[in-house]
Amino acid sequence: MTGQPLFGKVALIGIGLIGSSIARALRNVPLAGTVVAADRSEAVIARVRELAIADDATTDMAAAVTDADLVIACVPVGAMGAVAEAVGPHLKPGAIVSDVGSTKGSIVAQMAPHMPAGVHLIPAHPVAGTEHSGPDSGFPELFHGRWCILTPVPGTDPEAVERLAAFWQGLGSKTEVMAPDHHDLVLAITSHVPHLIAYNIVGTASDLEKVTESEVIKFSAGGFRDFTRIAASDPTMWRDVFLHNKEAVLEVLGRFTEDLIALQRNIRWGQGDQLFDLFTRTRAIRRSIIDQRQDTADPDFGRNRK
Repeated sequence: MTGQPLFGKVALIGIGLIGSSIARALRNVPLAGTVVAADRSEAVIARVRELAIADDATTDMAAAVTDADLVIACVPVGAMGAVAEAVGPHLKPGAIVSDVGSTKGSIVAQMAPHMPAGVHLIPAHPVAGTEHSGPDSGFPELFHGRWCILTPVPGTDPEAVERLAAFWQGLGSKTEVMAPDHHDLVLAITSHVPHLIAYNIVGTASDLEKVTESEVIKFSAGGFRDFTRIAASDPTMWRDVFLHNKEAVLEVLGRFTEDLIALQRNIRWGQGDQLFDLFTRTRAIRRSIIDQRQDTADPDFGRNRK
């Protein structure tokens, strides 16, 4: 890009993994004239200043969004409504307000009532992350080659959607547009229920009376190790995800339970052909994900940044 940046002022609300990664990425690409970081934690803001990843850092959300052309809420899903209520009166006409949450129907319901006329609410979900959190966990390459899904509601200005898509593309993402409810079903399958399973299997292992914690850690094979990576994700964020996408999660979880019972029957009755067919199909899906560069064949999925 040349000339003027895409957005004059970008305000980031919440400086964890995603917020700090956006801030760092904006240091490398001419998408924002000024980047302001806001967080309710004084300690986080102090660390942001030490890291020098934003032009300004404050605990005052109203001041952060004043005159901002783009505001991105990078807080847990359950906190989105409070953020929208706090910043709504201070948004300028024409501003784009977005987020990075992994549920979208709930975001629309929480944030839309607080958006003044002339402000464009365009929820978004960068499908990228690690199990780490906090301002030190971000890195500018987090979004490279990853999808960012935009979920505008009907009637949203197409030009505003295009500008937000260009922003994420400038950070290295590929973009897709979906309806909020369709996004929530897709992510329930590809992310939310897999996380729930990971939390459950790690919890089950820790509860087994005949297996000590030291044995679980000492003899962790690749499968369990990768489950623990997922299960180490931020508990506040994932608690909110499940509570705010419960309809889609419960629908997919019901189907998963039925399939699990079928697997149990296959094993009990020695139905090896059915097991082999399933494992062949799932192996092909893994290969497709790698072929589309949505992951790597490296240990820990190539995501071990620490």
